[in-house]
Amino acid sequence: MRAQPRAAPFWPVVLAAAGLLAVAMGSRSSMGLFLGPINGATSLGAATVSLAIAAGLLAWGAALPLCGLWEKRAGPVRVTFIGAIASSIGLALLSVSEGAASLTAAMVFGGVSGAALGAPMLMAVVAQRVPAGRYPLAMGVVSAGSSAGQLLYSMIGAALISAFGWQAALLAFAATLLAAAPLARMFRAPPVAVVEPAASESTPALRALREPGYWCVTAGFCVCGFHVSFLTTHMPGVIELCGLPPTFSGLWLAVVGACNIAGSLGAGWLMQRAPIRLLLAAVYALRALGVAAFIALPPSQALLLGFALWMGLTYMATLPLTTGILARLYGARRLAVLFGITMAMHQIGSFLGTWLGGVEFQISGDYRWMWLADVLLATAAALVHLPLREGDRAPGLAKPLPAH
Repeated sequence: MRAQPRAAPFWPVVLAAAGLLAVAMGSRSSMGLFLGPINGATSLGAATVSLAIAAGLLAWGAALPLCGLWEKRAGPVRVTFIGAIASSIGLALLSVSEGAASLTAAMVFGGVSGAALGAPMLMAVVAQRVPAGRYPLAMGVVSAGSSAGQLLYSMIGAALISAFGWQAALLAFAATLLAAAPLARMFRAPPVAVVEPAASESTPALRALREPGYWCVTAGFCVCGFHVSFLTTHMPGVIELCGLPPTFSGLWLAVVGACNIAGSLGAGWLMQRAPIRLLLAAVYALRALGVAAFIALPPSQALLLGFALWMGLTYMATLPLTTGILARLYGARRLAVLFGITMAMHQIGSFLGTWLGGVEFQISGDYRWMWLADVLLATAAALVHLPLREGDRAPGLAKPLPAH
């Protein structure tokens, strides 16, 4: 009797994706640490620097679906390797930018390059190479990589800026992207054979775009972008308004990153045991409650750290949950394109959260209206997930083909 071929090991792929996402998202989520130093060095104004950062986030989102299509032609190894090199160049260019035009151009270049290392790309690569039973846990591990990156880069970035200046910190971040580029070789592993849900057998992207459920998930993720980017970009400014030093901003972001790891892994575990739509609704509701409590209570170091703990547990939990529900509805093979479109909407929210936060601060000197908008949007995001009926489309995630 002929022996069955052994399945290719998938954990090297998962860990490589987690490592690349840690480096890419760690450097990106720490941009808020650079807003004040760049503004101080260039005197461009908080609104202008915020707009440049927001333009990079928007460019990143716009490039995600294109990177998904590019991956179909060129393969994940080439796309992610080139993306890591180009992202490193983008950070180096940012370190020598002085005017508004050059600053924005560097941010946009870095955003487009970073799309090749975005969560849609890396999670789609993993989804196609992991057995169905391990998919939720693998998504949690990859998402935790992003959280670990924020933990490390926020602490290291704050220390480097304090000791050597913001330009040296950006160059150090660029060097880590170069060092991580060879991880792309792990993606040579072949995809596993899967049976896709029935909805994905014919023009799945076009079908998804016509379904209200897809846009409910996407609208929620757009709110996630508004919330996350506002916090990562402007919490250092909020902390400064509280009279605390910049090093506390690094600590705040590090606490969020540490809690993100637990939240991401917890989401990966829970999505195997509960309806994903209810988990997503709960995450957004918890965010709304956390922000409402933060703005209602008097500021203090203890409150700020408690806020970091609360928000960190929900911060990146939406990533495995959103990819999970899209893969459940439309299939893992289409995840790069479909989640790329969803992530592009996420980045529109990121653009608005980053830019409008800078505008309000420059006009009023605080973030009062942004906090209120955040509470209302997070509440709406919780509500739009409740009508979803994920079980009608597919009873579970894609399952392996039976052996012949």
